Amino acid sequence: MFQRIYTALTLLLLLNSSQAFCQPSPVWNAADIKLQLKKLDTLGSVLYFAAHPDDENTRLLGYLAKEKLYRTGYLSLTRGDGGQNLVGNEQGELLGLIRTQELLAARRIDGAEQFFTRAQDFGFSKNPEETFSIWDSAKIIRDAVWVIRKFQPDVIICRFPADSRAGHGHHTASAMIAAKAFDLAADPNYAPEQLAYVKPWQAKRLLWNTFSFGGNNTTAEDQFKIDVGVYNPLLGKGFGEIAAESRSQHKSQGFGVPASRGSALEYFLTIKGNSPVQSLLDGVDQSWNRLPQGSAIGALVDKVIASYNMDNPAASVPALLEVRKAIQQLPEGYWKNQKLKETEQLILACAGIWAEAYSNNPVVVPGRPMTASVQVINRGNIPVTLKNITLPGKGDNNVGQQLPFNNLYNLNTTLDVPANIPVSQPYWLIGAHPLGTYNIENPLLVGNPENTPALQASIQLQIGGQDFIIQRPFQYKFTDPVKGELYEPLVIAPPVIGNLTNQVFIFTGNNSQDVAVKMQAMTDHVNGELSLKLPPGFTSTPATITYNFDQKNDEKEFHFSIKPIKAENNNRVDTFSVAMTYNGKAYTDGLQRISYDHIPVITLFPPAQARLVTVALKHNGNNLGYIPGAGDLVAASLRQVGYNVTELTEKDIMYGDLSRYDAIIAGVRAYNTIPRMKFWQPHLMEYVKNGGTYLVQYNVNSPLVMTDLGPFPFSLSRDRVTDEHAKVEFLNPKDPVLQYPNAIVPSDFSGWVQELGLYYTSGADKAYDKLFAMHDKGESPLDGSTLVASYGKGRYVYTSLSFFRQLPAGVPGAYRLFVNLISAKK
Repeated sequence: MFQRIYTALTLLLLLNSSQAFCQPSPVWNAADIKLQLKKLDTLGSVLYFAAHPDDENTRLLGYLAKEKLYRTGYLSLTRGDGGQNLVGNEQGELLGLIRTQELLAARRIDGAEQFFTRAQDFGFSKNPEETFSIWDSAKIIRDAVWVIRKFQPDVIICRFPADSRAGHGHHTASAMIAAKAFDLAADPNYAPEQLAYVKPWQAKRLLWNTFSFGGNNTTAEDQFKIDVGVYNPLLGKGFGEIAAESRSQHKSQGFGVPASRGSALEYFLTIKGNSPVQSLLDGVDQSWNRLPQGSAIGALVDKVIASYNMDNPAASVPALLEVRKAIQQLPEGYWKNQKLKETEQLILACAGIWAEAYSNNPVVVPGRPMTASVQVINRGNIPVTLKNITLPGKGDNNVGQQLPFNNLYNLNTTLDVPANIPVSQPYWLIGAHPLGTYNIENPLLVGNPENTPALQASIQLQIGGQDFIIQRPFQYKFTDPVKGELYEPLVIAPPVIGNLTNQVFIFTGNNSQDVAVKMQAMTDHVNGELSLKLPPGFTSTPATITYNFDQKNDEKEFHFSIKPIKAENNNRVDTFSVAMTYNGKAYTDGLQRISYDHIPVITLFPPAQARLVTVALKHNGNNLGYIPGAGDLVAASLRQVGYNVTELTEKDIMYGDLSRYDAIIAGVRAYNTIPRMKFWQPHLMEYVKNGGTYLVQYNVNSPLVMTDLGPFPFSLSRDRVTDEHAKVEFLNPKDPVLQYPNAIVPSDFSGWVQELGLYYTSGADKAYDKLFAMHDKGESPLDGSTLVASYGKGRYVYTSLSFFRQLPAGVPGAYRLFVNLISAKK
């Protein structure tokens, strides 16, 4: 039986280059091969365990993976869905997709592998009790056990302790889950359904990687410690430098960091198992002797390393083939499979084999033809036979020919995309899910960072009389005139998609609203009917629209008029969706494309739907100026209310007539991310002094481009209220801000999502009025969420309430309150 080599994205984690994500065929240079040969001689594994993207210790991961040469993994319970976005306006699940790819980019640099559970990051949590009230802990522990049993780490290392020193409920929970999973993974009576695929596994020890950051030093000289700041000549870098490159991939969090060089100690406390004395893997045989019949294989590997010639890696192929043959004779087991895969990768790298499969089009549709190419080249000057290429929907292409040295073999073909292949959709986002936990239908996918490529070419080679099968994912290859040759993941799409131009539609009476649906054909010759699936109480005109597209990529915008059947003087949130019929089937897919230079393009097909929000809302004024913030969708939400919103530029603020705006709003974290704010501030304060209203949304307390954010002093704290259901006390219910133009009542805080607010103000000058007090369970009231002050003829507002989440989510009361804050009675 042929041994299969899987070289999808997870294989690329072994590569040294952060740019490797765009190349389907891994390429190792001679130094990379030397490092991987040494790794082949090491049989040890470590799993790092924490809660979020960025929690991992990249310096330690790099040291373990590329200096100690252990198989190293990072299990992040979540994908970072609940954070803020400094590179764009994606939030929630979309932000989680970005951070997944940022983690994979980091792992390509530090050499570790990446895993996840089904836990969803729902934002900051103050304690594990709150976390476990939202997470389905039983399923998440089961996921962690699955990853441990599958990865079989000799040692597990937690980033955080199982107490308040962790600083975040998710952090504490990650340590608690690690301790439980450490024991349960070894229990054959726990999750017995997993044992059809994996076996119980007992790690040697569970450690806590103590730390000194955030003003909290948990390290001590009597703890076990290792120096991870060493220099690796094969890499040409120290692990402080590698760690900086890796951590700086977390660009959506603004975590670019400088490189460090020289000695750097990491400290550890033992949580379970015996304590290490000499090394993290004390008591673990890390040589081939840990396997029956392994000592002879170890001797073969040692000979390959000793004779390796960097000027001629191909000379090592015959010896590596002997190593492969010997490994194949071992009993089935974890290290047999792992080392067989590593050996096959080394043979292909030493032989100079390069192969790829690509589509001539970026998007294909199930059941339709796809023009494609498969390319193979032998650059190692050793005999290699190309026996067969198997393609999806087409079968075998028997080749049976030698691959001449450095001569590119090219197969151009047309194949039929299988009709039953699913569209491109992250496996954890296929269906709806409750808050805190994703639904994963196929348990075998648990832990995987992303989908396995749906369309792959199987390339069968023969080298030295041994057969190899290489799997290559089909990707889209193209040339950018600036960036050169690029690859993107191949997208599998439904035949037609429809995108709504807004995600929230606000109804303040029984007036109709125009709803635009932008349809696009993903293949040739599609036609059918388009309609809106509305909740009770709404009608659309027309009820259906006939569409017809002749060519792929044709697009057209269709318009409906939605109207409530009768006006309702209450707050209500509904959802409606788009339905498109084609060939007797209804399609309800939209198209979402996320594109940033530091990660691969992400394409998914979420439901084409939006919220219908009925709200008793009045507003005065028409013209708003908006200073865009980070990850900010507030301006689009305000346009739905009926405001004319202008995004302000340097020219507008420094030289324009600001008096034309009824209010000006600074977006989320503007004072953290826009250096020019300190120069704009005098003009904005003058605008307020002359009668304008200026509202500033939340900023984190550090770093700030300036400290005087308002006309009177106040500071920013780290205080927040994470329970969106917390009771809100109105400190002065008769305050005019709470009465005009809408009478704000406690029910306006109903239906808020994720949190009430964050980074509340403290030490505010008495010139400010404080509107609200609120607190999480068991804590003292916080009155710094919203400050209002008269300054000259105008009004200044600072609010830490999370309007940036509430308005895009269509929370009625949030709209009513926000409108009041920017509506000064003239």
